[in-house]
Amino acid sequence: MTRLSRRAFATAAAAALLAGCGGHEAGRAPDTRPGTVRPGSTPPPASTSAKVAPALKRSAPVRLQIPAIGVDTPVMRLGLAQDGSVQVPPVTAHDKAGWYWHSPTPGQVGPSVILGHVTVGSYGDGVFRHLADLHRGDRIVARLENGTAAVFTVGAVRTVAKADFPTEEVYGNVKRPELRLITCGGPRTGDGYLDNVIVFAALTTSAP
Repeated sequence: MTRLSRRAFATAAAAALLAGCGGHEAGRAPDTRPGTVRPGSTPPPASTSAKVAPALKRSAPVRLQIPAIGVDTPVMRLGLAQDGSVQVPPVTAHDKAGWYWHSPTPGQVGPSVILGHVTVGSYGDGVFRHLADLHRGDRIVARLENGTAAVFTVGAVRTVAKADFPTEEVYGNVKRPELRLITCGGPRTGDGYLDNVIVFAALTTSAP
């Protein structure tokens, strides 16, 4: 983990997800629908049948491509808001994904975190509208500032109740390069969503 402690990073990131996707009050009864990750459950593995590639040097992502769901987006940098939560990408007609710059860059050891909207208000679909449609084995390509393409393979896709967001499973330390893509999902209530969709992926190759 870089710049922030793991605990501070996890707390700030979880707060951003609760606020950035429409909100979810603390203390709501947990979602009991099938497939929802429950507190204390085993973290979804990011492992795949492919061999994990060696870690890369730190280099910020500038573009994210997910062929299986038609995503090809510039990546902006996200820092911390004044309240200490992680910033989220702005709501615009042509929204972008955003990399939280206190997390590892894609390809470094640890969980690199990229956020995106599922919807962008009156503009309609967000850049991660179809994130939940990804499957184990799908490819994710993060193109970095230094010209490297870091290629990740999806190991798991989970829908998680916001009231029980599994902070440690998502943001906890790992010993290899991994990627987390996060957006909102599940039932919509008012201006927000009840769940988060989380994609777990591991670095499987890279190319200049």
